[in-house]
Amino acid sequence: MMGSNFRFSRMVRPAVLVLSALVLSACSLWKGGAERPKPAELGPNIPVLAVRQAWTTRIGSTAGLPLQVNVQAGSVVLASSDGTVASLDAKTGADIWRAKLPERLAAGVGSDGRWAAVVSRENDLIVMESGRVLWRHRLPAQVFTAPLVAGERIFVLAADRSLSAFDAANGTSLWTQPGTGAPLVLRQSGVLLAVGDTLVVGMGGRLVGVNPNSGAVLWDAPLANPRGTNDVERLVELVAPVARSQSRLCARAFQASVACVDLAGGRVDWAQKAYGGTGISGDDSVVFGAESNGTVVAWNRADGMRLWVSERLRYRHLSAPLLLGRSVVVGDDTGWVHFLSREDASPLNRIGTDGSAIDVAPVAAADTLVVVTRSGSVFGFRPD
Repeated sequence: MMGSNFRFSRMVRPAVLVLSALVLSACSLWKGGAERPKPAELGPNIPVLAVRQAWTTRIGSTAGLPLQVNVQAGSVVLASSDGTVASLDAKTGADIWRAKLPERLAAGVGSDGRWAAVVSRENDLIVMESGRVLWRHRLPAQVFTAPLVAGERIFVLAADRSLSAFDAANGTSLWTQPGTGAPLVLRQSGVLLAVGDTLVVGMGGRLVGVNPNSGAVLWDAPLANPRGTNDVERLVELVAPVARSQSRLCARAFQASVACVDLAGGRVDWAQKAYGGTGISGDDSVVFGAESNGTVVAWNRADGMRLWVSERLRYRHLSAPLLLGRSVVVGDDTGWVHFLSREDASPLNRIGTDGSAIDVAPVAAADTLVVVTRSGSVFGFRPD
């Protein structure tokens, strides 16, 4: 595993016995504390693909928050570290609703268009409707993955790998699957999504299909196995976002591999070594990811063979990519949004934001590319 910046905190269970666990940040440093290599110059920007900024607004700093921007038809739901949660019109950037919670956030945002759910740093699951808090529930462990809102239920994946389900309307606990525990976990969004009538969850290096009505395990697919001689080297976690196409889903195991699974039976189609810390994107033919050293890779969806590797953005700390039409869109740590050709990674355009890092995966809604910077600016871009 590549060198990592360690950030420690306690995973507290409110009971007589208080357990603690180490929480590992996914922020990358270079081995031996060496100075980060200098990225190559980007060179002049030749806009092959015409893109313009359609709007901009602010949500507040996302530093320390593993934010997942939630897309619902023509809107996006997002949050800031200080407790601001908002639903924005993707076409205009205008607020549909906005709320300011009194506590700082640890995970968010999950939404189905009606309810929105976040988790505070005090381990409170907070569920809102149109910006109004409906209910809260104190969770037994820290959470870094956005809750999933689906089928009038709220599903929560905790850092101790426990999984819980709640009634979205009133907060009634429906079921809980105990956690397996882990000496180290990532302070980063894991995998939690609904696929048909199955809840698909990342549990360590395994992708697990769960019955959403009972919490029973339906299938279990190993994407990566622990390795090394200590807890840091043996850390294995699946990270969001994932690339899903019909009944197949591809995901990244942190600093270990990228793999694709047939969700019908939980069969692993292929797995390839890959050393990245962010999620992936793709369609039914190609999967794209950014490695920790800034290289961008395209894999054949069918067999996992590499189609191309681009070092144009090497040593730039990159966000997870987004496949958008003919482009692979990725943000970097100086606020640039890069549009690369899906065919060969040749540059199509480059647009600046506010100069702060883009850690959050870009999303698309209502024909608009939505990008969030670490300092809290939100940008909407559209084809010119």
